[in-house]
Amino acid sequence: MSLGKSLYHARKKSGLSQEEVAGKLGVSRQTISKWELDETLPDIRQSKKLSRLYHLTLDELIDFDIELKEIEEAIDSVSETKQRQIDWTDVWGKKYPVLISYQNTVDIQDYAMRLHELLDSLKRRYGYNDLDAMLVLKDILGHTWNAKSIPNRKDAP
Repeated sequence: MSLGKSLYHARKKSGLSQEEVAGKLGVSRQTISKWELDETLPDIRQSKKLSRLYHLTLDELIDFDIELKEIEEAIDSVSETKQRQIDWTDVWGKKYPVLISYQNTVDIQDYAMRLHELLDSLKRRYGYNDLDAMLVLKDILGHTWNAKSIPNRKDAP
């Protein structure tokens, strides 16, 4: 996404008009419009003011993705109790049907035993509780998958 689109979406998410942003930054509404249309770029001082105004870091402002931000906010707003009530396999299975169908074809017990060994190893070696060990193992799997799926990556774990 371009910086202009990021600025536009961040402003909209903040509920501000171009006029309001311009007034807070001491620039014209046309300047805000030019930034959002990628005709010009804000200088670093103005960028810092924009990031504060939109409650984002500079990195977040540059890479602002409205959908990602909404997903993060949705996750943060769901209570721990509600999260435990959600059947995540069913939810993700709608997007990835293999999550429903593998249970009839994969020797789950074989993999479960090996996963328990890995979880126990993480708990013993690093003192993690059950949840933290599972999250670490899941994160390691995610990083390993991402490294594998990047072609010709030499530094993959």
